[in-house]
Amino acid sequence: MKVVLADGNEYVVKPFSKQELDAKVSQNDFEGEVYRKIWGLVEANKAAIANAKPNVSKNSAGYALWNAWDEERQVFNLAKLFVGSQGTLGIITEIKVRLVVPQKHASLLVMFLPTLDPLVETIQAVLKQNPETFESYDNHTMNLAVRFFFDFLKIMKANIVSLAFRFLPEFLMVLRGGVPKLILLAEFTEDSEEEAKRKAEQAQKEVTALGVKTRIASSKGEIEKYLTIRRQSFSLLRKHPHGLRTAPFIDDIIVRPEYLEEFLPKLNAILAQYPDIIYTIAGHVGDGNFHIIPLMDLKKPFSKDLLKELSEKVFALTLKFKGSLTAEHNDGIIRTPFVKDMFGEEVYKLFEQTKHIFDPQNIFNPGKKVNGTWDYAMSHLAA
Repeated sequence: MKVVLADGNEYVVKPFSKQELDAKVSQNDFEGEVYRKIWGLVEANKAAIANAKPNVSKNSAGYALWNAWDEERQVFNLAKLFVGSQGTLGIITEIKVRLVVPQKHASLLVMFLPTLDPLVETIQAVLKQNPETFESYDNHTMNLAVRFFFDFLKIMKANIVSLAFRFLPEFLMVLRGGVPKLILLAEFTEDSEEEAKRKAEQAQKEVTALGVKTRIASSKGEIEKYLTIRRQSFSLLRKHPHGLRTAPFIDDIIVRPEYLEEFLPKLNAILAQYPDIIYTIAGHVGDGNFHIIPLMDLKKPFSKDLLKELSEKVFALTLKFKGSLTAEHNDGIIRTPFVKDMFGEEVYKLFEQTKHIFDPQNIFNPGKKVNGTWDYAMSHLAA
């Protein structure tokens, strides 16, 4: 990674051995000062930093101080601290990344859960087969797809007869048993079509034994149908209701999957307290990561109070289950006021010190990660 630091100079940040780190620390310039102070902070607070790392598969909250020093390999890497820092430590000018070569064939196992009772067991059964992706969407999203059926014609570039035929199994299922509470999508990819299908079938066998209705989609058109519902629901939600706009402020919570059976009903109970809010819940169920997208009229005078009230309730529930307030999307100015709640006073002070070491004048994206208040976030609300 190449970054411009607060002294205006561009530097390369990359993995350094302990010997290379010692050389950096001894430099008598701003770069040396940054390495010297961050190394000192990490070394002096090992236990607190290690304990602060969220025990979930993805986390973007706070500064990833726990990733800077790999004690086992004796490698120090500031690039791992810059990742997820939202431009608050410096300006990233160049990044080198590695890419994954996609496999050629896919099978999609679709699971329809009428209740959340078998959710944890279902997730565990599917994860045994190592799915490439493991997504979900709720009954609100499914209702949205039915409500805006003709939009799917345009998105999928299909005619009404062919699309209706594709959705026929879902229409029949809804007529017989109602809309499922949750729909799970596990995609298995392999270089061999037979192997992709075998994995899907093995997962299907275990899930069916739990009483869950399933089907396997192998054709490109069938797979596209389900993934389009999952991925386009946010877009449909944003475009249609008059006078309302999407308000992504509780949109990226994560807890460990084994807590979902207990966590999701409690989350739904919170959201049910606000019957006037339209929302969908979609996400990466294999990670326990969910995106809640409410629709709101932010011009109404009580909207700001509602944002704060709902944030406090949802975030308190997430922290009760030892989760993270943001898995992928980061703190931004809307979640920064809750960073201290998540990490506690001691670790939050380490985040403040980290920010000050890199940015003593507080000019890089102020109000994000640390030192951001709710009033500051609301002053940036585009109503």
